[in-house]
Amino acid sequence: MSAAAPTTTDSSTSERVQHGAGAHTDGGWGLVPVQTRSGRFSSTDPAAFPDVTGREVDWKLSPVARLRPLIDGPLDGSPYAYLARETGGVTVDWVDASHARVGTAGTPEDKASANAWASVEKVLLVELTGEEPSTVTIGRSGLDREPRAGHTVIHAAAHTTSLVVLRNTGSARLVENVEIVVDDGAHLTVVTLQEWDDDAEHLASHFATIGRDAQLKHFVVSLGGSIVRVNPSAHLAGQGADTELYGVYFADAGQHLEQQVYVNHDAPNSRSRVNYKGALQGEGARTVWIGDVLIGRTAPGTDSYEQNRNLVLSEGTRADSIPNLEIETGDIQGAGHASATGRFDDEHLFYLQSRGISEDEARRLVVLGFLSEVVQKIGEPELQDRLIAALEVELTSAPGTGAVTR
Repeated sequence: MSAAAPTTTDSSTSERVQHGAGAHTDGGWGLVPVQTRSGRFSSTDPAAFPDVTGREVDWKLSPVARLRPLIDGPLDGSPYAYLARETGGVTVDWVDASHARVGTAGTPEDKASANAWASVEKVLLVELTGEEPSTVTIGRSGLDREPRAGHTVIHAAAHTTSLVVLRNTGSARLVENVEIVVDDGAHLTVVTLQEWDDDAEHLASHFATIGRDAQLKHFVVSLGGSIVRVNPSAHLAGQGADTELYGVYFADAGQHLEQQVYVNHDAPNSRSRVNYKGALQGEGARTVWIGDVLIGRTAPGTDSYEQNRNLVLSEGTRADSIPNLEIETGDIQGAGHASATGRFDDEHLFYLQSRGISEDEARRLVVLGFLSEVVQKIGEPELQDRLIAALEVELTSAPGTGAVTR
């Protein structure tokens, strides 16, 4: 466990505030929030974090009141039932929370993540050691409605090539941590599928550390659930480390789907690409994407780019998209970010309609093409086909296809 958290005091309120998410004085001009991701406090002890009010930089766009039981309430941390389908070179087993692999990829940066970390009795350890390419799919379903904690560690040994699929279905109220360790020269793809029932609430923090000349491809696919917040962070720790972080999401009426992405370039000649795409349809559909990239002083030769695109399909929706970039060295190959939220491309629709395709079918094809571009990056045909079919179901079941600009 970490030592007690350092704290600061806000002189205007005399309240205890969390280092890295509170405020500081700047030239006597008043209080300025600490916004940079690299300055955030982290700890495995939930008591080290102040109470979450919903005004914090990392919670201000989340429905905190509805998530309160997961943020700071008691959690069931006992092992749960899962189904694992694996090839050779893969082992999946429960281990003690004190296992040497636990804590090697990252440390919680928010109270909910720390609450889960401190609550689990066992950790699910996935070891990937095969000389041949290996695959494992881990399915969870029917976790019930009691607030629950989870912790998974995925370790890809040096020079392995592996695919790990984490599939979530059924009902749940779950807060969890997923650690991903990619050793030197390994190539790992992790796909997390949120296909929950409509009442599910899911908070997840993914921590990845990527070694020398290693590659991680990470996919977040969020289609189901009432509130789903998956926050991946990737630490490019070894020279030549490479990561590609992808996301695809479809928010229906009343759904809240959120992703806060962090890429930390901490080694020379590292590379990252971030590409998240989403669609929103129905009254009260809400998505949040925050992308933070840090290029540190120790990372000359960095090549980085992040983008988020949102397609608005009806009125009454809201998409927040916030890219951020910190650069601490001028010796880089390139860095950039982009964000856009809007309606259909009228030229695409006109092109399809001019070839005899009905307007509704044209809109369906445009949305499907927009989202499936990310799915097709997975590189596993059977899984890609199933996810594209799931996206088609989302489009078919959602009422109306009229598009507006917000």
